[in-house]
Amino acid sequence: MRKLIAVAAVLAGSVLAPQALAQDTPDLEMWRLDCGELTTSDLGAFSDAHLYDGKSFELIVSCYLIRNGDRYLLWDAGLTADLVGTTMTEGPFTVSMERSIVDQLGDIGVAPERVTFVGVSHYHFDHTSQLTAFPSSTLLIGAADWDIVKSTAEPNPLIDPRPFAPWLSETPSPVTAIPHDHDVFGDGSVIIKAMPGHTPGHTSLLVRLPQKGDVLLTGDLYHFEEQVTNRGVPTFNTNRADTLASFERFNAIAKSLDATVVIQHDARHLNRLPAFPESAK
Repeated sequence: MRKLIAVAAVLAGSVLAPQALAQDTPDLEMWRLDCGELTTSDLGAFSDAHLYDGKSFELIVSCYLIRNGDRYLLWDAGLTADLVGTTMTEGPFTVSMERSIVDQLGDIGVAPERVTFVGVSHYHFDHTSQLTAFPSSTLLIGAADWDIVKSTAEPNPLIDPRPFAPWLSETPSPVTAIPHDHDVFGDGSVIIKAMPGHTPGHTSLLVRLPQKGDVLLTGDLYHFEEQVTNRGVPTFNTNRADTLASFERFNAIAKSLDATVVIQHDARHLNRLPAFPESAK
């Protein structure tokens, strides 16, 4: 009799386990947002070994919205909304933008105050400039990058502290400074991965979608596919050795999980996620 009870318990467990798993699976989806374009007439600065000297390239600027139940994460905040409908050129770079993040979120019925977290892969201006549209959100940023933001008094070519004003004020909005990896929603569905080198606190993002599978967003670990194959390290990265170590870690994660890698600045990766306003689930 005891054996029959034990067998029945095993069978019941095998039936109930998938149901429990289905209940535990997060209600998750993500959208790619158009946060501008950044065209360069000379890619030379993107390799300290002169791999791309004199080559032109059209970089896109991508941001992402991830919904987990009724909570939202905005990943990266793009170029400034002041560029909407305009084009500006400085040196080899030309930047432009068609629509703001807030305008695009309106298409899917998400008001800025509904965004629980704003996460930035790093402090460069093309990833942070629309942060002020989300003053009530919790800022997620690499701890080493946050230290630099707090100590930067005036804008410079790579970092502008002004978009961080809501989190730097005398009564600041909440900040989570991330020293290593960070589970955003606490259920393993969205994990910020420490990938230093481009900046001291640079991060990438792992999104574990229930239908599409694992998606890895690079931040600026890579700017375009060629850097993956020839290990091009930009001259403006803060640490070459850390960059190469992050290359290794990122590639190992992608291989282990058979993840879809999305290089955020490479237009050739646009088709790896649905076109807005469609979402990946």
